[in-house]
Amino acid sequence: MRNLDKELTMKKLLSTSSYPLLLCRLAVGLIFLSEGIQKFLRPEDIGSGRFAKIGFSSPDFWAHFAGSFEIVCGLMVLIGLFTRFAVIPLLIIMITAFITTKLPILSGKGFWPFAHEYRTDFALTLLLLLLLTYGGGRTSLDSRMMQNAAKLH
Repeated sequence: MRNLDKELTMKKLLSTSSYPLLLCRLAVGLIFLSEGIQKFLRPEDIGSGRFAKIGFSSPDFWAHFAGSFEIVCGLMVLIGLFTRFAVIPLLIIMITAFITTKLPILSGKGFWPFAHEYRTDFALTLLLLLLLTYGGGRTSLDSRMMQNAAKLH
């Protein structure tokens, strides 16, 4: 019964206020937009150089591929356009980052160094899951499109 009460409280909070999901969208959108741009501006540190260091074949391709998705999907999340759809590639990027960069820390250095390194990715992944579950909220373009579609019918 407690889980149901918590779920109802969260749904009520998210449905009665536009701010929680707007704040989530701002955080997720701006972080991914920034990271995507940096893959092009700082290729040796964050782009192809990092992908080569991790062991990706064709690091230039993968850096540009990931960076492009981060920019486009980050912008979509930021404005709330097809939010749930835009979150899926970003979750795939986060899963890939977890497997390629964080799991080696867990297996090589142990839990506490892993927990330290994964803290930001963990929070970002949870925000992505929240947006996947609840969508972009009342301040999103998704919501406005739904309202306009409802007026047409």
